[in-house]
Amino acid sequence: MSPTVAVIVPVYNGEATLSDCLRSLEAQNLPRSAYEIIVVDDGSSDGSAAIATAFGARVVRQRNGGAAAARNAGLAAARTDWIAFTDADCVASRGWLKALLRAAAAGSDDLICVAGKTIGLASNTPAARFVDITGGFDAGRHLSHPRYPFAPSGNVLYRRVALAAVDGYDRHYRSYEACDLHQRLGARGGQCVFEPAALVFHRHRATWREYWRQQRSYGAGLAQFMRARRGQIGWSFADELRAWSELVANGVRAALPGSADAA
Repeated sequence: MSPTVAVIVPVYNGEATLSDCLRSLEAQNLPRSAYEIIVVDDGSSDGSAAIATAFGARVVRQRNGGAAAARNAGLAAARTDWIAFTDADCVASRGWLKALLRAAAAGSDDLICVAGKTIGLASNTPAARFVDITGGFDAGRHLSHPRYPFAPSGNVLYRRVALAAVDGYDRHYRSYEACDLHQRLGARGGQCVFEPAALVFHRHRATWREYWRQQRSYGAGLAQFMRARRGQIGWSFADELRAWSELVANGVRAALPGSADAA
């Protein structure tokens, strides 16, 4: 039986979490011959590649180029009709792949993407709970954006020909590459749906310092995304003042003492 779907996992120095990710992928409630697992080692200096090899995954190695380049390397290695992406710090539920493929089979002929539901794994710190509360990885919310919908890359299924038609992810993005990809896919037409039964658990950043670093990276990617589309976006001096006013106000509110964060 030829695989129907390839699961691509980019990893960079992810030995602390990769085993849990791959163990969950091996435990999917599909015949193992129905899917393949491709781990793209993005220039890791730890034991990530050895872990992937021990699990029997197909390992693609490259020099460090970022998540977008790593996903593209996995896409180039895959030969299946469908491509699923998750991340090395994620754990997939047993029915994840089956739910994604079921939604794809039930969709219209122009369906090119199915995004699943991502929630926190052991979100037992204030920073991690904040991500869950604010819906940081809520694909349903992101896909409903009126202008720039997208699906987070840690839990998504694409038709391979659709990805190939736009040359996959833009490797120049260090973050926010998923939003850029979806705009290019959308320009060609095609439907992307949300399937909440396709559940993945993600290890959110545990401390505020780690969360801040992540958000700075996202902010840089967003700036890159917006700069590339500055002709589409009207932005006046008044808009700039309004944005800074909101930022300062939110910063003041965040600095004020609040109630204890009880679990």
